[in-house]
Amino acid sequence: MRSIQDVDVILLLSLASRLESEGQYNLAKLCRAAADSLSRRAAWDLDRSGEKEPLVSEIERMAAALHGVSAELADALRTGASAMAEGRLPLIHETPHPYVCRTCGHLTLGDAVEKCPTCGAWGGTFQWFPPVYWLEALDPRAALEQLRQTPLDVAALLEGLSEEAMTRQPPDGGWAIRNIIAHLRDAQGVIAARLDQFLIEDDPVLESKAVFAWAKDEATRPPSTREIFAAYHASRLEMIAHFEAIPFVDWWRTGRHEEFGVVSIKQQMSYFAAHELTHLPQIERLVRQR
Repeated sequence: MRSIQDVDVILLLSLASRLESEGQYNLAKLCRAAADSLSRRAAWDLDRSGEKEPLVSEIERMAAALHGVSAELADALRTGASAMAEGRLPLIHETPHPYVCRTCGHLTLGDAVEKCPTCGAWGGTFQWFPPVYWLEALDPRAALEQLRQTPLDVAALLEGLSEEAMTRQPPDGGWAIRNIIAHLRDAQGVIAARLDQFLIEDDPVLESKAVFAWAKDEATRPPSTREIFAAYHASRLEMIAHFEAIPFVDWWRTGRHEEFGVVSIKQQMSYFAAHELTHLPQIERLVRQR
């Protein structure tokens, strides 16, 4: 029997393209899913160090290797690496959205071209690679329901925990439960403010916020974790009531995010709803560790 390592991802993608040309879309989707799964498994098995300096060096090495694929892409990678080395997030004008031709693989940055210069495919068929899939993860109704449900799930996880348990740092030095709750409250403040900005202004400029960096800032925090949670939950309920009162068409109002480019209310709601779900397993692990 052949091992997973023996399966050629490139051949899988080639097979998928040929199947699609024959109208065999269900078979093609299985091949594309297999190729994606194998790629992600292989990446998962590699060293995933989060230290900044090795990441910057790795980006620069990849930029050099990818210059032949797209000089534009290589330059954007180098610009992003420089921003990371400076301790900041690269903005949308430095690292534009990539679009890839689904037919031949031609890559362009910025707006999709009208026609692929390599194979002639219509530019509207190019695949857009968003900064994070959360922007398109949930439709409006699902996003709203998830935003309503997540605080209830968090409350259930906190049930019976003492303040000492919630502030105890994990062995790896990462966030305590209190830091996660503070982060959720901070993120809720950002999305609530953005909703007001979207509805008051036409095409507002949305400032990029390093919310992740605020989690351990105790300067303005209430003394107890449960008070932080109560503020988070109260703000969430108020925001949901506000959302339910606006015309459905307003979900498609857009603004210009400094980091992500043009985004809609719908995308921002999806982003924050999906983002929160990544922190529930984090809380669960800390609860088990105690």
